[in-house]
Amino acid sequence: MALYFRPPMLSYSKKQPVLFSFSSTPTFLILQGSITRFHPISCLSPANTKTSPARRTANFQPTIWDDNYIQSLLVHFMEEKYIHQRDKLKEEVRCLIGQQHGLVKQLELVDALRQLGIDYHFDSEIMNLLSCICSSTENINNLIKNNNLYGSALLFRLLREHGINNGAILRVDTLMSCFKKVRESFNPNHQYDVKELLSLYEASYLAMEGEEELDEAGKFAMEHLRRLDRSLLSPQLIEEIDHALELPLHWRMPRLHSRWFIDAYGKQENVNPILLDLAKLDFNIVQSIYMTELKEISNWWRNLGVLCDELDFIRDRLVENHLWALGFTFQPKFWRSRKAITKINSLVTTIDDVYDVYGTLDELEIFTNAVEDWKMDAAQQLPNCMKICLMALFNTMNDIAYSFLKEKGLDILPCLKRVWVDLCKAYLIEARWYHNRYTPTLDEYLENAWVTISGICELSASYCLSDDLNVEALDSINFYPPIVQHSCMIFRLYNDLGTDMAEIQRGDVLKSIQCYMNEKNVSDSAARDNIRCLIRNYWKKLNGEYMTFSTSIESFRKALVDVPRTAQSFYHYGDGYGEPGGKTKDKIFLTMIEPIPL
Repeated sequence: MALYFRPPMLSYSKKQPVLFSFSSTPTFLILQGSITRFHPISCLSPANTKTSPARRTANFQPTIWDDNYIQSLLVHFMEEKYIHQRDKLKEEVRCLIGQQHGLVKQLELVDALRQLGIDYHFDSEIMNLLSCICSSTENINNLIKNNNLYGSALLFRLLREHGINNGAILRVDTLMSCFKKVRESFNPNHQYDVKELLSLYEASYLAMEGEEELDEAGKFAMEHLRRLDRSLLSPQLIEEIDHALELPLHWRMPRLHSRWFIDAYGKQENVNPILLDLAKLDFNIVQSIYMTELKEISNWWRNLGVLCDELDFIRDRLVENHLWALGFTFQPKFWRSRKAITKINSLVTTIDDVYDVYGTLDELEIFTNAVEDWKMDAAQQLPNCMKICLMALFNTMNDIAYSFLKEKGLDILPCLKRVWVDLCKAYLIEARWYHNRYTPTLDEYLENAWVTISGICELSASYCLSDDLNVEALDSINFYPPIVQHSCMIFRLYNDLGTDMAEIQRGDVLKSIQCYMNEKNVSDSAARDNIRCLIRNYWKKLNGEYMTFSTSIESFRKALVDVPRTAQSFYHYGDGYGEPGGKTKDKIFLTMIEPIPL
């Protein structure tokens, strides 16, 4: 059967802006007129009966998450009594901020709030405290004068994590001077000396380009932390060291780390029970919100029409996509972005599989043109399954934009369209490479691959669907400044390290590792080392841009660093997205299903 789609009645100019850089001159074209709701897919006439070309198969694993199971999940912590209890604990914690005696104690409180995942309740108080610390040089000078490497490195890390320029407060060379003095008397038998090294190690991952001395200090700390005589350390410190050496704090997906840290914090000798109680209760309340959203989105996915026999070649990863979305929109107030990004990622995966597995080159050219025109007219000769994908895309994006227009009076559809056009054009380039059996250089590959990883779709949604969005922010939007490219590039490189072997076996286009091997005639191991080096370098670039990047959309700014963190979580031990069991399943249970015992 052929499929029919009635496009929304609106005027639309093909003149488009450039994404997420900011200028004083408005460059965004606002659509004239209103967006109408989408119309459902309808079967009208027999399908094209021409002989179908041979199609590839990827043999993706089916989803392990049945909708009946999702709908059966019990939501425990949405009752008013839990909200009231949390509010009471929040006020008790608010009283603690700024009342700690001594600079290091204040910094430790801020760090604990952040790692426990409850700092978002106290954003203004934390920023006021850090600003107050920065305005008083006496305590900072005492840290340096006393060679307090633990406190100095902690302050350095917290300032950079919060985007506070620490150049005039605690420079890298000052931190390194403190490190060199401590190194001369370092005693691996003393737990405090070990904590100093651990603090320096974590701070070193906030390094920017040109801060090689901080890099070297981090390597020194890592080597010594690995060689410690653990019989002399407490079990809690050993666990903290192992966790850090597996992956530094700056690279970790925040929500997953908070789940681990809540347990670890509860074992500390100096645990604050008020903080711990709030962290546990808040985690469970927010988890209940995720669960409620998942039930709703699962209904949408089941009714969308893409889970059909004609699209049996796609990856069904709805629940994994919700985990992905909460990786950088975990706060309850980001519900709109979180739900939209889950839907967008589900469509990204579907359409990616159309380009990688199903479509012929001629069909993909037509498909890309249809996305660019945002019309079904040019797609009538495509197979029904590709029409279904197009209509699901148009309907979903139009509906997201329509809902936002009704609520906020702002038209974000041109922005949503733009990133999809750019994504599909980049997919098409990869398809041409594959069908022409062309192996690009690493630079050629990366120039296109930072787009095909689809981070632009997630970041655009986090910007356009923010409660902070206003007419001025929408009018001044441009596309793809360096900070967006760096964020997406790290995402891409993590993905390549985790998925390349499975994708090569399926016959997909070569990834960065193979491109580098072919270009430089080196081994797989050497190519992987090079990609890891690129990841570290792009993190430095991202750290530097983050310190100077200015935007009124704070959720977008935060997503720029949380997107690669989330990618790292999925691909650290292989393809945690394409292969739905194992560690990804465990992460879903921890963050979205299993509450913390109170």
